[in-house]
Amino acid sequence: QVQLVESGGGLVQAGGSLRLSCVVSGRTVRTYVMGWFRQAPGKEREFVAVVNWNGGSPYYADSVKGRFAISRDNAKNTMYLQMNRLKPEDTADYYCAAGGRWNLPPRPTDFDSWGQGTQVIVPS
Repeated sequence: QVQLVESGGGLVQAGGSLRLSCVVSGRTVRTYVMGWFRQAPGKEREFVAVVNWNGGSPYYADSVKGRFAISRDNAKNTMYLQMNRLKPEDTADYYCAAGGRWNLPPRPTDFDSWGQGTQVIVPS
């Protein structure tokens, strides 16, 4: 019902910045919570950040707190992840997600819809 398409990934040197976008289409119900997860090769999918329906209550994983900023522009049907001071350990496939449950810390099962992923590479 809800389609999510990520973009903005790429290769960025350590210390650099990148902004990911997630465009929402289809039915926008069950988009009360939107967030980002990431998955590195051989690793479990990891929570990154979430934000509520009006862009408030941003919540971040400790590993990205102070470096990443999540936001959403509902008029543009787009969620963003601004990533600053990138580190090699940020290398992963990044997935946007939408759901109707607000749990802290967020879990993948809280989300109903997922994008296809966009790759972020930060060489060491």
